[in-house]
Amino acid sequence: MTVIDANRMHEIETRYPEYFHRSFRQRFSGLMVVIVTLLYSLYAVWFFDLPKLFAEAHWERVGIYLSQWVSYDVQPEFRIEGDGSIDIRYPRFSPLGDNPHPDWLVNNPDGSITVSISGTSRSVTVSKSETIVTAHGVSVPVEVSSGAPKVVGPVPGWMTVYDDNVLADLGFAGNVSISVDRVKIRKRFIGWANFIFDTQSSFFDKPVGEVVSLIVSGLRIKPDQSNLSLAFDDIWNNSEWQHGDVWTKLFQTIVMAFLGTLLGALTAFPLAFMAARNITPNRLLNQVLKRFFDFLRSVDMLIWALFLTRAFGPGPLAGSGAIFLTETGSLGKLYSEGLENIDNKPREGVRSTGASNMLVHRYGIMPQIVPVFVSQTLYQWESNVRGATIIGAVGAGGIGLKLWEAMRTNANWENVAYMVILILIVVFLFDAASNALRHRLMGTKTH
Repeated sequence: MTVIDANRMHEIETRYPEYFHRSFRQRFSGLMVVIVTLLYSLYAVWFFDLPKLFAEAHWERVGIYLSQWVSYDVQPEFRIEGDGSIDIRYPRFSPLGDNPHPDWLVNNPDGSITVSISGTSRSVTVSKSETIVTAHGVSVPVEVSSGAPKVVGPVPGWMTVYDDNVLADLGFAGNVSISVDRVKIRKRFIGWANFIFDTQSSFFDKPVGEVVSLIVSGLRIKPDQSNLSLAFDDIWNNSEWQHGDVWTKLFQTIVMAFLGTLLGALTAFPLAFMAARNITPNRLLNQVLKRFFDFLRSVDMLIWALFLTRAFGPGPLAGSGAIFLTETGSLGKLYSEGLENIDNKPREGVRSTGASNMLVHRYGIMPQIVPVFVSQTLYQWESNVRGATIIGAVGAGGIGLKLWEAMRTNANWENVAYMVILILIVVFLFDAASNALRHRLMGTKTH
């Protein structure tokens, strides 16, 4: 073991005072950060009243909305007529089409009708005098022959009795509403109904093999149009999913982001040279342009979109203009700061040869900044694809407006899921492409 004497210790302390004579801030900075963070967290809990917010939140709606993203329902209604017959009706725009005959609905010999909600474990049998709901291992009869529906026997927890109807909650599988003269059933299915062909298509409800056979070698359904062309038209003009309109709006969003970013970059590029102190030694011009950039980027893109939709009306032009104004400010600031941080030695070397300012910029500055500028611009373009979706919701066009319209109905959540997935795919592809281009320009390898 090595022993350090007093003189050696004093020498070490003199040489490295930052380790042996640390200030109060150095010694307790970590603890102070923890305390400040804890105090701020407590303040945020009090300010936003988080306990009350969480207690009053409708958490059950999360599951309902998520289930509607990945499923659809069919709502047959059974009306009990005066003569004891049962009339089956479906909503006008039922996923089953105009003349449905589902295999999960069975007409019994005694005149009753049995509907399978979820296999044999959950079912509903409707007759003129009673409705029997089977779920959770029990069958509960509900009499409908008197003035109000009446549950026979004990009422289970999943069934609620009101004055004029009885509601049976069967979970994700659906629910049943029973009144004296009618029974409404909501049966839920996993998947997206009629995603390829809608109920008006000539190919609706046909097996995949038959559809392929018709397209490849079948007789023409319409004499003046091939089956392949007809199938494409039916898919593109699907009235329920509106593929043509959705994809057109998605393309508008991409074009808005590209055009706005491109115009913003072209405008910000020359202005950045005038805003950079080491390029243009005019302090007043530098400050005016930098404050101009601050103003453009401090006004949110959404606010610019609101202004421009009032000026030009709703549409992609307003969206492109909003992105253009925001990106002029953002890229102008990034470009000017990039120019102020360049290495002046290459510029001085080119200037020492007697070259003009244009050549000095071309050979002394551009090789240093082009990869950085392109990288920043690509990142902004990728970000603006997401931003263009948001500003579309205020009337700036694109798929954002389509998405907002679907959400406002509070009934087309499967359409919302479809558009969200498309947006995620586009953002993922643009993110991958811009990352690859940035790494290529910067000379780094991707892993």
